[in-house]
Amino acid sequence: MIKRNFTDRSQSTLIPLYKSLVRPHLKYWCSVWNPHFRKDIELIEGVQRRATKLVKDVEHLHYNDRLEHLGLMCLHTRRIRSDLIDTYKIINGIYNVKTELFYDYDQIGRRGHSKKLFKRRSRLNIRKFAFSNRVVDRWNSFSECCITCNSINCFKSHISSKLEPETT
Repeated sequence: MIKRNFTDRSQSTLIPLYKSLVRPHLKYWCSVWNPHFRKDIELIEGVQRRATKLVKDVEHLHYNDRLEHLGLMCLHTRRIRSDLIDTYKIINGIYNVKTELFYDYDQIGRRGHSKKLFKRRSRLNIRKFAFSNRVVDRWNSFSECCITCNSINCFKSHISSKLEPETT
């Protein structure tokens, strides 16, 4: 739709259009259904790949270089980041939900930070890739200073430096 209706292919036009018209749709349903199959991840990432190719002067660059030039993040990394931010909000009581519904704290006293989460075992993929289970390993890998940040913006800056972009 953007390609058909807009002749201006500059970054200042296309990126705000993409961010306001396309990316909210991708973000909305990915919070409910987080794809774990490679083919689904590549299919979703292809939407952003095509949108970045529309921008004049960067269409010849590799996808990761286009993202860096345009100041965007790959969608897979954005999903991981939003899961971690939601986890931070649940654990610190910013969301008005009971933490026990989503997470159990690790009571064994393993090394790491004070808010380690217990990963429940699962036989079926439906539970294995659910929100409360898929985020535990990444959450537990962060340091104490990252987990105990006093604000969301501080936490976001800590995790943004830790999340490396994945190539698709």
